[in-house]
Amino acid sequence: MKARLPQGMGGGPQNMQNMLRQAQKMQENIEKKQAELAEKEYVVSSGGGMVEVTVTGKHEIKAVGINPEVVDPEDVEMLEDMLVAALNEAMRKIDEESERELQSVTGGLNIPGF
Repeated sequence: MKARLPQGMGGGPQNMQNMLRQAQKMQENIEKKQAELAEKEYVVSSGGGMVEVTVTGKHEIKAVGINPEVVDPEDVEMLEDMLVAALNEAMRKIDEESERELQSVTGGLNIPGF
């Protein structure tokens, strides 16, 4: 006895071509979204706005702003901590937005390398 697939679920050449076209379209959309995200800039502050960093979607630091009131030669460690906090928050924001935006393109599919 042969198993039968529902109408339109066969592995015929037409179905395969449609799947390949859809996969190619999805790949184009992913690449477009990745390019958009790479160009985006994220501005994040810490220490109540005393330290501000600007980072691109490529995880490149473009600018660091430090309020002069925070510069205390006796407490350089606090300034270092604020910089680390701002940079980590910027990287987290980039990763979260990238994941969210790419999931909207892939429909939630987990595609290795993206």
